[in-house]
Amino acid sequence: MADTSDTRTPAQIEADIKRRRELLAETLDEIGVRVHPKTIVGDAKAKVVSNIDHTLGRAYVGANRVVSDVKARFVDEEGAPRLERVVPVALVVVGVVGLLALGTRRRRS
Repeated sequence: MADTSDTRTPAQIEADIKRRRELLAETLDEIGVRVHPKTIVGDAKAKVVSNIDHTLGRAYVGANRVVSDVKARFVDEEGAPRLERVVPVALVVVGVVGLLALGTRRRRS
């Protein structure tokens, strides 16, 4: 059978009750803050921002990798341009821009 005797004095019991009341008040205040609409919205915003930052970080790393790969194709280890690759690409770009300019000019006429 359980021991129901309490050897605490009334002052100790009152102090224990007071301490527990204070802890309960703190807990209720914390719950109130957590369920407050502003807190919920703030937490949701923080989560969205975190996800966006993570996604942008991954996109940046991916884009940086692509840029580095492209750069490696057009620039040698010493940083000099690889003319055998740059010149054909430049000619294609000039050709495309020329065709676009001719197409625009024909539409205006």
